[in-house]
Amino acid sequence: MTCFDFFCLQLDPKLNGKLVTVGLPDKPLELPIFPLVLGRKLVGGSDIGGVKETQEVLDFCAKHNITSDIELIRMDYVNTAMERIAKSDVRYRFVIDVGNSLTQ
Repeated sequence: MTCFDFFCLQLDPKLNGKLVTVGLPDKPLELPIFPLVLGRKLVGGSDIGGVKETQEVLDFCAKHNITSDIELIRMDYVNTAMERIAKSDVRYRFVIDVGNSLTQ
């Protein structure tokens, strides 16, 4: 199973699941058509999200005290996090603390 297949399986068809890629991959994507069509799932892309636009959004959020709810996890928890995603046991966005330097 490819990484793309895994994420397609996580998209809830009752919610008309969507996967949006930002930026361009280094090689073409191979898309499994049957899971997309039969599962009422959409794949899209956007070129919006460059460094300048991202910085503008971050500045706006900082100025207006806009934050997001996250679940901060360590690298050794990534496999468990993926299992939780598969079971729809995720309430917030996972943020991986690669260097064990962040606090929540």
